[in-house]
Amino acid sequence: MKANLFVEFSDKQVDTAALFETAKEIWKNDGNKVKDLQTVELYYKPEESKCYYVFNGEGSSDSYFGV
Repeated sequence: MKANLFVEFSDKQVDTAALFETAKEIWKNDGNKVKDLQTVELYYKPEESKCYYVFNGEGSSDSYFGV
């Protein structure tokens, strides 16, 4: 079974799978290997159009990307 989750807010739609792909690209662009990525936590804030991320339990207030 394939499932998709979309978040809609204020005439905007976000594909959660795309959020995970963007986060994974950030991890790789920072010089890390995908195999070293154990956990990813995403916190999407539609009112800010930002997605905050935590990789392997580590994140900060500036760990986000625009959506």
